[in-house]
Amino acid sequence: MIKDKLTAVRDWVEDGLRSLLGQITPDGRIIIILVMLFVFGAGSIYMTVSSIYNMGKKSGQEQMQIEHIKRLELEHTQKTDSINQINRFDYE
Repeated sequence: MIKDKLTAVRDWVEDGLRSLLGQITPDGRIIIILVMLFVFGAGSIYMTVSSIYNMGKKSGQEQMQIEHIKRLELEHTQKTDSINQINRFDYE
């Protein structure tokens, strides 16, 4: 039931696009493709350059804080060893 409705909507949209795009000449299609390529390419370059530019700003440093790695606290438990009966666990 829902699948049939989704199929009908998909077919309706597909028919509408085919009729709309079928009226465009091949030269018009090339122009549309080139315009879309230019717009999306310019948007991609803008996003890349603006993100690199904002990384070095003061607000960018506040958002990304680097924390040094802390020393791991090891557990000092005394366990008996079969070879050495006196265990000295000095990890420092």
